[in-house]
Amino acid sequence: MIIPDTKDWTWVLERPCADCGLDTAAIAREDVAGTVRANAAFWVELLAGDAAALRKRPRPDVWSQLEYACHVRDVFRLFALRLDLMLTQDDPVFPNWDQDETAVAENYGAQDPVRVSAELAEAAEVLAIAFDRVEGARWQRTGNRSDGARFTVQSFAPYLIHDVVHHRFDVSE
Repeated sequence: MIIPDTKDWTWVLERPCADCGLDTAAIAREDVAGTVRANAAFWVELLAGDAAALRKRPRPDVWSQLEYACHVRDVFRLFALRLDLMLTQDDPVFPNWDQDETAVAENYGAQDPVRVSAELAEAAEVLAIAFDRVEGARWQRTGNRSDGARFTVQSFAPYLIHDVVHHRFDVSE
């Protein structure tokens, strides 16, 4: 994993990423859903490739394209859950999620790319629809990770976008 899930995440909002180049400040909240959909389209196209090639790790310590795609699918699912919590509960604390533990437990590298593609597209669309429905003061609703990181829906959206765009960069290198 290149981007750790740490408490100090606010740099994503303050400056372009030195690796992937994404400037989250340039993403209007009205574009979040479309950006999610466009990112999902990239992964769906990638997953249509040769399954053996998708499973090949560039180095033992770097995920394969398939593993990254599984992670992105699960990020879309997780963020949909967290967004729902933020919009339906007052100041919720998000359930813990260990992305590396999940990758091992779910055996990302052995999953079927066709199935992952369909699941990723579905998860992205659910999340995009949820962001399409956020209006007005709801962008200021809050949520918290158990490590103390605090988000508004407004800050949560670019954090999400950076994560999935950065992973697209990871597999494109």
